[in-house]
Amino acid sequence: MKNILLPALAFGALSVSAQDNLVNAANQNGAEANPGYQFETLIDIEATEVKNQYSSGTCWSYATSSFIESEMVRMGRQPIDISEMFTVRQVYVDKAEKYVRLHGNLNFAQGGALPDVLYVIDHYGAVPQSVYNGLNYGTDLNEHSELEMALKGIVDAVIKNDNRSGITPVWQAAFEAYLDTYLGAYPEEFEYNGRTYTPRSFADDVIGIDPDDYIQLTSWTHHDFDTEVQIQVPDNWTWGSSINIELDEMMANIDNALDEGYTVAWAADVSEDGFSVRNGLAIVPEGWDDMTRAEREACFSNPVPQMQITQDIRQAAYDNYETTDDHAMQITGKVQDQNGDIYYIVKNSWGEIGNDYRDGYLYVSDDFIRYKTISVMMHKDAVTNHVEDLMD
Repeated sequence: MKNILLPALAFGALSVSAQDNLVNAANQNGAEANPGYQFETLIDIEATEVKNQYSSGTCWSYATSSFIESEMVRMGRQPIDISEMFTVRQVYVDKAEKYVRLHGNLNFAQGGALPDVLYVIDHYGAVPQSVYNGLNYGTDLNEHSELEMALKGIVDAVIKNDNRSGITPVWQAAFEAYLDTYLGAYPEEFEYNGRTYTPRSFADDVIGIDPDDYIQLTSWTHHDFDTEVQIQVPDNWTWGSSINIELDEMMANIDNALDEGYTVAWAADVSEDGFSVRNGLAIVPEGWDDMTRAEREACFSNPVPQMQITQDIRQAAYDNYETTDDHAMQITGKVQDQNGDIYYIVKNSWGEIGNDYRDGYLYVSDDFIRYKTISVMMHKDAVTNHVEDLMD
């Protein structure tokens, strides 16, 4: 079971307005609650500073870039601020070509997959944020609505053209010219810390990871377990694969990675009411649908029993579109509340929004992870023996 790191899922697959609505809703979820949760830190792996994707559906690039930066720390390298927008640029280039070749029968939007960053590193390289910030249009933070519509207009015009001679050979140059204008031209060479690099040499010599060293895992019953699968979501533009394992085994791999000092890239649905940025919590309280408003608000003040998420409950939410691929983040550790229940430390990419526990982060209950995970990505050395055997 080789070469299963090809991007398998699409995350942040929302239009900008939908992305903004998602963030706004998550910011409103929860309550003005007294911080009655008492957490003991069990594992806390070093991560770089929290960033802000702002008005862009690029969480997949932020999550995996942060994951790679933590990998650099683990490997004993000095972490650098990886340019998320360089990755976004190159994904747009390759996605546009595939979209045209498929006559438009591919979702063309801002969404991407956790391994897309590794895809770009493998095919193009990487650059630091100081060299490529992707903000040529005059704002301090990403705003991608106009960019997305302009790029989509180009590829749709190419597909629908009425030229007698067919598609022109220059459409890709026009497409990249738009990217150059909005995000910046491809940096053929650049200076960093007194040395000259290309994106290829920077990825190889400074970042130093091997994209083939990483694996993506998922858990669904409509595929056979312990096999390579494609998860059917609109933005799986590379048609890549993951290993499908049972839910308990997926959780065991997350725990094993954290126990061994590896962080985990995490893709999930965050549209649940229990995902509260302002409270710094993501929970799935038992009996939520039958609670009064006051009872729901109380769930963010003190620990409450969580839904017991089974494989079937998880699957049903995916099958009926209740679980969708709308966000990606980084799992960096674990905490335990006063009742002994486990929560995962999750780094977000919506800026350092304040809460009572850790600004820019959330503490995510074990059952929320079980319920709402689309996939996880980790180093191959971090997996359980069971998954290691599947890779042989």
